[in-house]
Amino acid sequence: MRKLIAVAAFMLAGPAMAADKEEFHVKNASGLVELCSVPADHPHHVNAREFCHGYLVGAYQYYDATEPASDRFVCAPDPRPSLGDVMDGYVAWAKTHPQHMSERAADALFRYLAEAYPCKK
Repeated sequence: MRKLIAVAAFMLAGPAMAADKEEFHVKNASGLVELCSVPADHPHHVNAREFCHGYLVGAYQYYDATEPASDRFVCAPDPRPSLGDVMDGYVAWAKTHPQHMSERAADALFRYLAEAYPCKK
């Protein structure tokens, strides 16, 4: 069931790509940061924000569904941060970690999440 939810989260992001296929193609961390940073006055702001949210939720839900609790290195705090806070935190982190921007988007995202929300063991 959890894997189905993760897949659904990725699929929900799909319609945003129809708005402008070139702008919504995430090749690496830099591309995801660009989408998560589209200014409010940009014509694709809403679609880019929703795509970013879908990517973040899908990546985390897949991790949560497939990673055994004993192996997790990212743990959501209680209360959980808002999606906007996670997105803004990732964008801010990316600005201070440019060496990771050519990595796969999910790899850099989880670098950020591991720093921001480490598991307390």
